[in-house]
Amino acid sequence: MATKYQDYYKMFGLERNATAKDIKKAYRKLARKYHPDINKEKTAEENFKKVTEAYEVLKDPDKRKLYDQLGDEWKNGQDFKPPPEWKHQHFDTESDQGEFTNSKGFSDFFEALFRANTGQQGQSNDFAYGSWNLRGQDHEAKIEISLEEAYSGATKSISLQSFEIDAEGQVTPVTRNYQVKIPKGINDGTRIRMAGKGGPGVSSGPPGDLYLKVNFIPHPRFKAVGHNLNMDVPITPWEAALGSTVIVRLLDGEIHLKIPAGIQSGKKMRIKGKGMPKKMNGHGDLYACITIVMPQTLTQKQMELFVELSKISDFNPRDS
Repeated sequence: MATKYQDYYKMFGLERNATAKDIKKAYRKLARKYHPDINKEKTAEENFKKVTEAYEVLKDPDKRKLYDQLGDEWKNGQDFKPPPEWKHQHFDTESDQGEFTNSKGFSDFFEALFRANTGQQGQSNDFAYGSWNLRGQDHEAKIEISLEEAYSGATKSISLQSFEIDAEGQVTPVTRNYQVKIPKGINDGTRIRMAGKGGPGVSSGPPGDLYLKVNFIPHPRFKAVGHNLNMDVPITPWEAALGSTVIVRLLDGEIHLKIPAGIQSGKKMRIKGKGMPKKMNGHGDLYACITIVMPQTLTQKQMELFVELSKISDFNPRDS
């Protein structure tokens, strides 16, 4: 029995030359319209699954190319019946060129097309037996970690929900749990690849990969810039005027930072090798920005001393 052709482009109200941006915009509009949490009609969930399945195909360049050539039989190769406008279409591949209008032609084309378009290793297709092994889709997600976890390395437990096509061809939500190893010294924005943890393959095809983009949770004292760390070091006016040694707490201990006399607020001091660890060896640097902080309240004695200082000092920063 021939599979009924579903036109994903018409579903989204788009032409076949629609851009990826157009497809994404149309999908978001329909997804909001049919989401079961918003739309309480009986057909909402089914419509939501259909538009999600359509988007999963059209957003992926390889799957979209196969769909444009083969319709919704791109995923299983069974009972293929192309829409009328494709009856005499020409297809070019690495090994075959020509017009395919009979079953043998389509079998040859299927084999060549799969080799040309998937670029996957260790996959096979056997159209004669009604099966087509296809690698699963790669998935992407975000994971948030603390700066301490990035500094020392860690293992994080996460749960991710995705939509997958089940054995009956239905799109269903699936929740999976993962243990993610965070390597020591990882940078903000780095992607971690978890091989074989993406979408399941079609038939006997291998699963896709899961890519996790690492985002740092804002830290109260440090900001990472690559392997370097920036931080503010508050000091008193007298420490700035006379010089001092202050204790600075790091991610893995503390250091004694020598403040030169007469230092200005906003001055950056570089402490070599006290930043984030690097992948191979060593560390980045720590940049301490000096901030002179005035006390909010003064005792009577402190007030008198500041008054005395104002009388004997001829320093005026507005004259410089």
